[in-house]
Amino acid sequence: MVIQHAQKVIIVIIGAFLNAIAMNFFLIPADVYASGFTGVAQLLFRISESYFPFTVSTGVTLFLLNIPVTILAWKKVGRSFTIYSFLSVFLMSLFLEIVPIYRVNDDILLNAVFGGVIAAIGVGITLKWGASTGGLDIIAMILSRMKDKPVGTYFFGLNAIIILSAGILFGWEKALYTLVTLYASTRVIDAIHTRHEKLTAMIITKKGKELKDAIHARMVRGITTLPAKGAFSGEDKEMLLMVITRYELYDLEHIIKEVDDQAFTNIVQTTGIFGFFRRE
Repeated sequence: MVIQHAQKVIIVIIGAFLNAIAMNFFLIPADVYASGFTGVAQLLFRISESYFPFTVSTGVTLFLLNIPVTILAWKKVGRSFTIYSFLSVFLMSLFLEIVPIYRVNDDILLNAVFGGVIAAIGVGITLKWGASTGGLDIIAMILSRMKDKPVGTYFFGLNAIIILSAGILFGWEKALYTLVTLYASTRVIDAIHTRHEKLTAMIITKKGKELKDAIHARMVRGITTLPAKGAFSGEDKEMLLMVITRYELYDLEHIIKEVDDQAFTNIVQTTGIFGFFRRE
């Protein structure tokens, strides 16, 4: 368990560092905006730089924006998830201040693509290891639980505000390049982890009871069991069917590996649910 936590901390550090590299080497020098709270922090810095006698750096702004979100997540989401997510935000804010802003290339399109891809790798591996980069990720998750709407709706809403605000205040060309960054980052995150809010897990195992007990001990999710038989071997098995959120995927993977590393698991996107689904 200690090794697992240490591995997660290392992944969070790497993810935060990659996000800072994407911002300070590609997006900030090109005036292309990131998605979510990072983009909001970037936009607020540009506004203060252009219209106020003082400036607040992107890293500090990002950290301040995430404080109320962290308090909300502590109450609504879960302590372990919140701690790692806040650690990710803190480290990213720190790296944004430490890593110098350096223009790698003068081509705006290259900066938009590479910035989006590198940031998405950082976000994707952080999500894959059971944490998040905070901010909009947490807000979208809480709102989607309350309203049962796709998480993408909230991402689109805030990112649309960022693009419109940047376009009105600083010109449309670089604001529209933000769309390239958003597209590149979304595709990479989809490849590494998933942007889908709900997932269906179909687990074929010979250790049905042990696996059910282990899942119920660590997750509050209903499980439907179906009898199954191997077509080639003729062995009697059991299929466990359950719906989870993307934030629970990391825990489920580790439970399955611990109990039955020979289990066959299929994870598919769930586009909608009718009936009871625990959102808290």
